[in-house]
Amino acid sequence: MAMVGDRPGAEVAVSPAKAIEMAKAKGVQIVDLRFSDLFGMWQHFSIPMTELSAELFEEGIGFDGSSIRGFQTIHESDMILVADAASATVDPLSRIPTMLLVCDVYDPITRGRYTRDPRFVAQKAEEYVKKSGIATTTYFGPEAEFFVFDDIRYDQNANCAYYYVDSSEAAWNSGRDERPNLGYKPRHKEGYFPVPPSDSLQEFRSEVVLKMQEAGIDVEVHHHEVATAGQCEIDMRFKTLTKMGDQMQLYKYLIKMLARAHFKTVTFMPKPLFGDNGSGMHCHQSLWKDGTNIFYDAKGYANLSQTAKYYIGGLLKHSPAMLAFCAPTTNSYRRLVPGFEAPVNLCYSKRNRSAAVRIPVYSNNPKAVRLEYRPPDPLANPYLAFAAMTMAGLDGIKHKIDPGDPMDVDLYDLEPEEAGKVKQVPGSLDEVLRALESDHKFLLEGDVFTKDLIETWITTKRAKEVDYIRLRPHPSEFYLYYDA
Repeated sequence: MAMVGDRPGAEVAVSPAKAIEMAKAKGVQIVDLRFSDLFGMWQHFSIPMTELSAELFEEGIGFDGSSIRGFQTIHESDMILVADAASATVDPLSRIPTMLLVCDVYDPITRGRYTRDPRFVAQKAEEYVKKSGIATTTYFGPEAEFFVFDDIRYDQNANCAYYYVDSSEAAWNSGRDERPNLGYKPRHKEGYFPVPPSDSLQEFRSEVVLKMQEAGIDVEVHHHEVATAGQCEIDMRFKTLTKMGDQMQLYKYLIKMLARAHFKTVTFMPKPLFGDNGSGMHCHQSLWKDGTNIFYDAKGYANLSQTAKYYIGGLLKHSPAMLAFCAPTTNSYRRLVPGFEAPVNLCYSKRNRSAAVRIPVYSNNPKAVRLEYRPPDPLANPYLAFAAMTMAGLDGIKHKIDPGDPMDVDLYDLEPEEAGKVKQVPGSLDEVLRALESDHKFLLEGDVFTKDLIETWITTKRAKEVDYIRLRPHPSEFYLYYDA
């Protein structure tokens, strides 16, 4: 088996001995082994500290792959996890001192990496970037938004379907008898940046940030987001592709766990509320070669190089297929709706947030030049989403795909004839899955994605999500049609 330092995309060469030494120094009693299923849910099981040895980082430990979504069938269930020493961190929220280790998935028969392990896809994408000769490093900085609610109830049966969410700061509770109701509840679409007490979650987010820093995550900023009822954002400093995939999983875990400790609940659903903003995961990204940002050109539009523009061309061309990984749920398309300030327009622009690709212009520093791909949402499997964006961008560079002229206008004020010329993202999960079926060659380059993974993704998404929703009456249909 490959050692940690030999794996594609390894962030830092940390020896198993160093990880074990750190565990002992921190008084660790439990070691938690973590990995992602195909669709992005973090999985785990734990071992006592007495079982932590160099073999865990070399030979690995077995588990049942047939019980993990998108993995193995029952007759080929045995799989192996090999811990990555570079990922070792002490859980800042566990009462019992616990070390977290992110693991890679191996096939016990071939002793090789498992092709449906999302982390392996991310590592292969990083390796492909290097082999392409175009760049040596790809950086990602996702901005994952989320809601913090006080109560959530939902059910789905043959004779009923409902959901109910509530928040003490929600606009709809301005008239509730709270004995006393102290007010300061942000109105719909007015949650962006008001100070406390309107921002009732300042202390909660600050506590999350401190715990993230304890866990080794570099945080740049936190704030309330646009929607009422507790929409928030915490931004991490950019990292390399696989490392940021690891951090996104840890990010979600820490926020959910700390919310639960405060008797609150967090959701990363892109559209949990009707009539207010949804939650996106805008992805800042750039390519570097030997320490130089190859997206920078002082003479280019918004300081962008021609290479960066070709990268944008790849993102825009492959967006319909790519969104099967970047906006991968039926709920994603409750957010990506034309005319409602969503980034549905397949064009690029500096500063314009209604374009699929925005070029931030906060700084002229060459190191800060990057592009922001806005359609993704935080239900995406970060490993697969970041890898898919990278592969689309590289395809644009390789084939010199022209993204056209930038759209530095208010896209909502365009005349209908002009607006009709701007392509938009597909309107449903079923549409993007069909787009992925017809456009996935760019993902197969370098064996980064495999046909088996793509087919499993499409088949499972259709059966478990598209058909699940399509076959059930919607509560609003009763409102519209029951008395017809």
